[in-house]
Amino acid sequence: MLAKYMTAGLVSSALLATVAFAQTPTATGDRANMAPAAASDTSSSFQGNWRASKVVGLNVYNDSNESLGSINDLLTDKSGNIKAVVIGVGGFLGVGEHLVAVPFDKVKFVSEPVAYTSASGAADVGTRRPNGGAPATTTTGAANTTPPAVKPNPWYPDHAVYNATKDELKAMPEFKYTTN
Repeated sequence: MLAKYMTAGLVSSALLATVAFAQTPTATGDRANMAPAAASDTSSSFQGNWRASKVVGLNVYNDSNESLGSINDLLTDKSGNIKAVVIGVGGFLGVGEHLVAVPFDKVKFVSEPVAYTSASGAADVGTRRPNGGAPATTTTGAANTTPPAVKPNPWYPDHAVYNATKDELKAMPEFKYTTN
């Protein structure tokens, strides 16, 4: 019985090996005739465009720098043009979140980080970091009066701005993904 399994294993290994050797390219094969793609053409032709995967999840603020929520989705027409932005308002980790769809042309995207102000009204030393971290501060030694510059990412904006309050967004009709 063992000899039967051993023989079947050896025969199947030999068959797979011949298929693998038959697919090995040669110097005169198809790959040698193909022209390599120009790296500069493909990488620079899309400069200035944003990655949709990075736009989803952006924080949304109003004109007063008050946090409204975050972008949950982008709605496109059949041609691929973005028509609406779905913003999640309220809730915690998606639970109890109110989704609203607003026209894409009403949302403004900003590359510079939001500058926060302290409770006394004076400008805060730090600014919001792109990863959502706390402002940079110095705890020992001389005070750092200028925050380190945050270079904007060319592939996605820092945040979005929509001219409304959180209460106004919550009062809007809820957006639902229906198949009707």
